[in-house]
Amino acid sequence: MIFWILLLFILTSSFSGSFAVNVTQSSYQAEENHNITLEWTFTTNTQLSLNYFSTLCQLITDVRQSVLFHIHDGVEVPESQDEQFAGRVQWDKDVLREGRLRLHVSRLRTADSGLYQCDVFTRDGPNSRQCHLNVTGSMADGLAKRWRAGSSSNQRMAVGKSRNLSNCQAQKLAEDQQLQNLQSASQNLLTHPVTDRLSIQSLQSSTPSMS
Repeated sequence: MIFWILLLFILTSSFSGSFAVNVTQSSYQAEENHNITLEWTFTTNTQLSLNYFSTLCQLITDVRQSVLFHIHDGVEVPESQDEQFAGRVQWDKDVLREGRLRLHVSRLRTADSGLYQCDVFTRDGPNSRQCHLNVTGSMADGLAKRWRAGSSSNQRMAVGKSRNLSNCQAQKLAEDQQLQNLQSASQNLLTHPVTDRLSIQSLQSSTPSMS
């Protein structure tokens, strides 16, 4: 029993040493709603047969793991793909025999950011490699947000100025009305000096200083 375990360990180590998976880029940067191509390369000592080729590519984040692409024995398994990537991933079957796994991801989202790992299995053994993708908001969206923020600020300033103007106008109208009342009372005092004297004094005491 121990002999078979040791033999299995030796064979696995031998496969891992002869079969390597690499990435053309270790890090990718892209904007939201753009497209990107992720590519892995692998070596093989024999003519690659798709019947013996399997791969599982996943997006790994702190929250979850999402299946980006899955092939089993040369056949794509779309039902394994996470809904997040549905209809947005295409692959180049022609270059697969050359030892290149090329995935085209369209209409990128910021939620697509994270670590992408592809586990590749061939007759030469298994191996895997990772790359990182960072998706940022588009420049147009950023400008639009800043424009909306600026417009909102300008609107608030305009409303404040309008309120201040309305308050000044109301105060001016009140002062004009009090002045008219004072002038009217003064005129009456000329014609009725005794009866309107108390009225003019009352108006003067209630009229605010015009200085």
